[in-house]
Formats: sequence, C-alpha cells, structure tokens
Amino acid sequence: MAQPIPTSIQQIGKELAILWPDGREDYVSLERLRLECPCAMCRGEGDLLGRIHKPAARPLGLGALLARGWQKVGGYAIQIFWQDGHHDGIYTYELLRKLGEETQTA
Repeated sequence: MAQPIPTSIQQIGKELAILWPDGREDYVSLERLRLECPCAMCRGEGDLLGRIHKPAARPLGLGALLARGWQKVGGYAIQIFWQDGHHDGIYTYELLRKLGEETQTA
C-alpha cells in the first residue's frame, strides 16, 4: 500500500498541522519533530555491517526547537529549517504519519 501524501501541512504556533487524504488531522509539536530528527548527525549512521554509529549527544542550542519554515522533498518527505541552522533531517510522510499516530494515542 502506498504511503499517503498530506493534502496540507502548516506550521501553527509550535506545532506542525498535517491533513491527510483520509481526513485525519495530526498536530505534532516542533519539539517532538526536532527530537526525532532522522539525520545521521542526530540518529547515527550505519556502516556496511549494519552497526549504527551514533555521534556524541550534543545539547540543543538557542532556536533548536523553533522552525523557520519547511519545504517539500520530492513526493515523499519534507525538510524542516530550524532557527539554530540545522536542516539536515528529511522527514518522510511515513515518519510524519507515525509521529501523528503516536501523538493521538498519547
């Protein structure tokens, strides 16, 4: 089954509001999105043997939980531009849907 593509994504205050084709609306906090950043610097990077090498934890600086904006990446993801300059994470629609589900059940 193909991953649904959001019909609308908007930043509302400190949340990302996502409307899905099935009518579901998700509100995911910017803090949660930053803490779940999928980039190699935040999550680690795999080697040829499948081991994950995670960098040392780094403190989040001023503006780390505030977004300057976002843009679509192909037809499968968005990239968020954080006020502290970080912008390496590619948030797939699959990840956004999962985070939205977790937010609704929390």
